Parts: sequence; structure tokens; C-alpha cells
Amino acid sequence: MKKYIIYFACLLAISWSCNSKPKTDDHAGHNHTSESQEGHNHAEGEECDHDHEQEADHKHAEGEECDHDHGKEEQSHGDEILFTPEQAKQAGLEVYAVKPDKFHQVIKTSGQILSAQGDEVTVSATSSGIVSFNKASLNEGAAVKGGESLVSISSKNLVDGDPSIKAKTAYDIAQREYQRAESLIGDKLISQKEYNEIKLNYENAKVSYQAIGQRSTARGISISSPINGFVKSKLVTEGQYVDVGQPLMIVTQNRKLQLRADVSERYYKDLGSITSANFKTSYDNTVYRLSDLNGRIVSYGRSTNSQEYYLPANFEFDNVGQVVSGSYVEVYLLAQPRENVMAIPVSSLTEEQGIYFVYLQIHPDAYKKQEVRIGTNDGSLVEILSGLKAGDKVVSKGAYHIKLASASAAIPHAHEH
Repeated sequence: MKKYIIYFACLLAISWSCNSKPKTDDHAGHNHTSESQEGHNHAEGEECDHDHEQEADHKHAEGEECDHDHGKEEQSHGDEILFTPEQAKQAGLEVYAVKPDKFHQVIKTSGQILSAQGDEVTVSATSSGIVSFNKASLNEGAAVKGGESLVSISSKNLVDGDPSIKAKTAYDIAQREYQRAESLIGDKLISQKEYNEIKLNYENAKVSYQAIGQRSTARGISISSPINGFVKSKLVTEGQYVDVGQPLMIVTQNRKLQLRADVSERYYKDLGSITSANFKTSYDNTVYRLSDLNGRIVSYGRSTNSQEYYLPANFEFDNVGQVVSGSYVEVYLLAQPRENVMAIPVSSLTEEQGIYFVYLQIHPDAYKKQEVRIGTNDGSLVEILSGLKAGDKVVSKGAYHIKLASASAAIPHAHEH
């Protein structure tokens, strides 16, 4: 029995030794093979990676135009817009350097251009009758001279008769009565009271005849312009019957004009601080500054009525010949100035869905789109609350061309080779 146990133990030892050695060898061999393979793969991988890097370098060298350099350009110049100085000159681009400056408080409203008082007169009829014009081209805007005959009024064929003839007849009779009374008063043949009445009648008839007779022509009573100027409005037509005192036309010198601004009641406390105004017309879209037109504030209202809920602010200024009297305008009332305000020309702004942008000049041939937040504007300048700093160069004229360039795929890249 003991012999079998020893024999069995030897078999187990041999079996364990055999099984242990191949496993160790296989494991080692496996590891060796794996390591060798890994080393081989690593070596091959390094070569592959190296080749890949070389290939990448090769592509980098060959693809500077599109791959690597273009990526760098997009990173550094992706927001720049190419617009060469030649293109800028053709488009009429102008650049405005941003700097802090004075800017007035602004009240925007509407108003009307009116003729200044004393600068226009109404020509009225001095007798009743039928109107006839003495100038064939007597229309609105026609130039007239002081003392020039404009209209004749005739009553020859009317029931009441010609007033000039009636005035001359009355004057002749009154003159003879007065001459007779003068010869009688010396001899005390008439009383002083009777003499005074005859003399008064004569003086009245003389004044009436001189007023009509001196202006009487073959066509009737002549009506002249009292001033040099232009016909602002013609109130009657050829052949129309008029009464004494009826307006015939308005003549204006057009040297002075008035601006009447209608101000809301909520700005009543600010009316006293208004110093000047700018206005913009609808027919030429030009912003006029009263400071450039020798303008001044004349008065402002202190109460309203039941028909109007606005307070008038009245200005007077020199007419430069381009402003139409009677036209309606946009008005920018200027109050006290504020210091250190960033303001740029209104023409610099572009709008997209309620958001305002400007274009900054980064280089002579490159521009950048910049969002800004705006405040009030005086018609020509707009206050910038955020988005710009002193020294920025803003496109003040021709910004639309830059906007088109930024949206066009045909514009080449700034640094493409």
C-alpha cells in the first residue's frame, strides 16, 4: 500500500511539473510574442504615425491655400470684411473718428414752416368789381416788384356803376361848392358852420377821388404789390367778382421764415431750456440746423386749448432758398448740452430686425461689423450708449456698400493666395 502511495505521489509530481512548465512557457511565449508584436506594431505604428505626420506636413505644405492657413485666417480674420481702398473710393466711403464731445438733450417732434411776420403781405381789393390780371404769368411763385400793378378791378358794366367815375363826379361837385362857399364866407353871407360842412364834404370827396382816380385805368382800378417778393398764393381767379377789402393774393419776400414746433405737454418743464432746433424736410431729406441759418427761438406756448393738446415753440431763421413755406417737417429740439457723449453720424447706422450695427475700419482694406446700442439723435448725430470706444473709426458714409460686401460670396478673402 505504501508502495502505491509513493508511486501515485511521483505521478502527481511529474504531472504537475509537466503542466506547470508548458503553461509558463506558453505564457511567457505568449507575452513575448505579444510584446514582440506590440513592439513590432509600435515600431510600425511609429513609422505609420511618422508617415502620417509627414503626410500631414506634406498636405500642410501643399494645402496652405485651403487647409491649415485658411483655418488660421478664419480664426484671426474670420470677422473681417475685405474692401480695398480703390473700392472705398469708388463707393464714396467716409470714415468718422469716434471721440467724446458735447451732445444736446433732444426732444423729437413735428412742426411746420411758416412765413415770418412782416415778411409777407396780403393784397386786398380797394373797390368792388370784376377781377382781371395784368400779368399773363401771375401764378404762385412768380416774382413781383413793389408798386407793380398785379390786378385790375372794373365796375363799368355793373348796376352800381364805375366807382372811379362816381368819385370824380362827387369830387367836381364838392370842389365847386367849396369855391362858392369861400367867396361867401368873406362877406358873411353864410355861417361858419355851413362853411365848415361844405369844406369837410370837399376834403372827403378829394381823398376818395385821389385814392381811386390815381389808380384808375382803362381796365379799371389797378391793384399793386406793396413790396418786392414772390406770389405765395393766388386767392381769386380771372373774372371773379370781389367786394371791397376781399383778399386777392399773398406776396412774400421769403427772406425770413418761422419754424413752429408742436411740443407735447409732458415736455412743458423742458421748454425753458430749449436753445435751438434742427429740422428735416420730406422733399430733400436734408437736416437743417438753425444755428447755421441765423436762427433763434422767438417764443413758446404756456397753455393749450380744447382743440390742440400741444404747446407751440416758435423759431425764426433766414431762408436759404431751399425751404418751402407751409411744409411739414421733423423737428429736433435742442436743450442743454451734455459733456463727454459718444455720438456718430446717423448715416453710420444699419438696422437688422431692430438691432443696430456699424462698420469699423480695422485696416485700410478691412472692416468689421459691430453691434451698438443707441440713444437719442438730433437728426444728424446719434448718441451711442455702448459698443464703441474713443478712437474707433466708423464708416459714416457708404456703410450699405460694406454690408453688401459682407453678404456677397463673390468678395475674395483678405489673405487668399
